[in-house]
Amino acid sequence: MLRVWWHVLRRDLLLALRRRADLASTLAFFVLVCALFPFGVGPEAGLLRTIAPGVLWVAALLASTLALGRLFAHDHADGTLEQLALSGTPLAVIVLAKVAAHWLVAGLPLVLLAPLLALQFGLSAEDALPLGLSLLLGTPALSLVGALGAALTLGARGGGILLSLLVLPLSVPVLIFGVGAAAGDMGEAGSTAIASLLLLGGLLGGALALGPWASAAALRIALE
Repeated sequence: MLRVWWHVLRRDLLLALRRRADLASTLAFFVLVCALFPFGVGPEAGLLRTIAPGVLWVAALLASTLALGRLFAHDHADGTLEQLALSGTPLAVIVLAKVAAHWLVAGLPLVLLAPLLALQFGLSAEDALPLGLSLLLGTPALSLVGALGAALTLGARGGGILLSLLVLPLSVPVLIFGVGAAAGDMGEAGSTAIASLLLLGGLLGGALALGPWASAAALRIALE
């Protein structure tokens, strides 16, 4: 199963590299949303530092959602998904590989860019550390939740709108704890940042344990 997981992951990464416009659009959306907020709220330094965690997290959530529609759609359209389902490998393993590829392409770049974009909000390198950690734990959970939404809306008319309506409410707990971790102080014992990071880790563990199996069940229904 590990070998199949690796081959599916490698294949999806190669396909993503061939569709560089999709990757560029996700990153451009994230950068533009973060860059436009300071123009909209004004140059007050205190206000920008206050809203920075929420702005960066909401932008990351929306940017990662943009790429979810392509998670299973291309393989479903050309019949590859049916062949993978009939291969004998548990479909949850295949889902997990595709989710890992989605995070490496659409999630990890956001994690790396966020601390740099935080500088325009006046955040210091010390303040950017909890932001980066929260995104590092939160974006994989968003990908796992998004995979379930992508599987449930696969082949549906107006799937993009349905996908957003399903994924965004389910992502609210991740968003709340992510912003709480990014806005807290890592230097204080028992701080809200540490507590929020632990809760984010728990959400990620729960999503890893349940998400692939739920998405696999939804895919089987869509393929029948």
